[in-house]
Amino acid sequence: MTLRILATIAITFLASFGTAQAADIQIEHQYARAASPIAKSGAAFMHIMNNGAVDDRLVAVRTDVAMMPELHTHIMEDGVAKMREVEGGFPVAAGGFTVLERGGLHIMLMGLTRPLLHGETITLTLIFEVAGEVTIEVPVDNERQGNMDMNMDQSHDHTDMNMNNSTMGSSDN
Repeated sequence: MTLRILATIAITFLASFGTAQAADIQIEHQYARAASPIAKSGAAFMHIMNNGAVDDRLVAVRTDVAMMPELHTHIMEDGVAKMREVEGGFPVAAGGFTVLERGGLHIMLMGLTRPLLHGETITLTLIFEVAGEVTIEVPVDNERQGNMDMNMDQSHDHTDMNMNNSTMGSSDN
């Protein structure tokens, strides 16, 4: 090998340190739902784990089942829970996780292009600031009630949203 090839390999290898790869992001407990078969919107929920050494951020989502998928949260305004788009996305700390759940952070699927029928599966492409794109299959579960069963210690939730999701009520999505 020439010195130039060895130098290129070494630079590429060293550049890979300190950056998250899609393999660092792990998605669990994902599901989507809509309030009814004729609903114009739905939502998706999941646990996002960052097994890497670098903080990351979910900044966007793509899917063919909605014209406008957005990253949303619930806020309390004059005693009423309202959904709002989260500018800048959802942080996922290195070695930590972020929970998307009913009544808190979630992916809003606005302008559904087809009904979200119970038992079907939809495809979402999650776009992370550092890790890039992660495409997942998400089962539609319109029968699931309330928040997800968490089996995780919430003290490790490293979101910087300054929001206590446990005090917010459930919504239709």
